[in-house]
Amino acid sequence: MEGRDAGRELSTAVVAFHEAVGASLGVTAVDQRALAVIAGAGSVSAGDLAKEIGLTPGAVTGVVDRLERAGLAQRAPDPADRRRLVITAVPGAFGKVFAGLDAAMAKLMAGYSPAEQAVIADWVANTVDVLREQTRLLTKR
Repeated sequence: MEGRDAGRELSTAVVAFHEAVGASLGVTAVDQRALAVIAGAGSVSAGDLAKEIGLTPGAVTGVVDRLERAGLAQRAPDPADRRRLVITAVPGAFGKVFAGLDAAMAKLMAGYSPAEQAVIADWVANTVDVLREQTRLLTKR
């Protein structure tokens, strides 16, 4: 498999994996993206989450409702402003679902030298940057 085909196959495999994760947990791909943002931030307001993932505040309410029902996130009063709610990820929420992937990827990476791992990490980081930019351009239209 070569460059362009490999990238397309990788993308398709990642989407399929996240669809399976979502089906297993009862959440959508957007919900998973929101949870990643929440977990990365530690806690986030619904308004900030809406801006970060490009949804309306009303749509974010549905996302957070699904994440709460799945036991993946929770709402709590903002310690700095009790009138406002913040959303936090339940620690280890994705742990069980991603445990198999984490182990398989660790085994895969162990087959590469440190120098090869550095090249792979560089390619992945650059690919993420390209995808984020292309996403920004598409959603700007």
